[in-house]
Amino acid sequence: MTFRFSKRSLERLKGVHPDIVSLMHLAIKETPIDFTVLEGLRSVDRQRKLVRSGASRTMNSRHLTGHAVDIAPYVDGQISWHWPHYHELAPVVKQCAKKLGIQLEWGGDWRSFKDGPHWQLPWAVYGKDDKTSKIKT
Repeated sequence: MTFRFSKRSLERLKGVHPDIVSLMHLAIKETPIDFTVLEGLRSVDRQRKLVRSGASRTMNSRHLTGHAVDIAPYVDGQISWHWPHYHELAPVVKQCAKKLGIQLEWGGDWRSFKDGPHWQLPWAVYGKDDKTSKIKT
């Protein structure tokens, strides 16, 4: 079965780095588990609220520059927070990144503060203001 993004997910990809957008469009076609885009580009005010609530630990988030996206598996008509669903989705996203030649970091691989929905472009490859695609065509 091939999945596709809802209008809401497409809206949430606006302002996100073109490499992540390309990656998400490929991943939604190749995934065996549907997913939704929770959040892409984030305002400073939104980030402050997330830090205050403990949902984020930094005011230096890649979301602030459009270099990160949060996605969640969509199972039985609703968002799943069940870790095995993220572990089913992660290899697909990683393989799609590899196909596109995109370096990518997954919050689920972090040693502390594991963040299953979070995917970001690494600082070492994509600077704060870097909006240039690095996909090899």
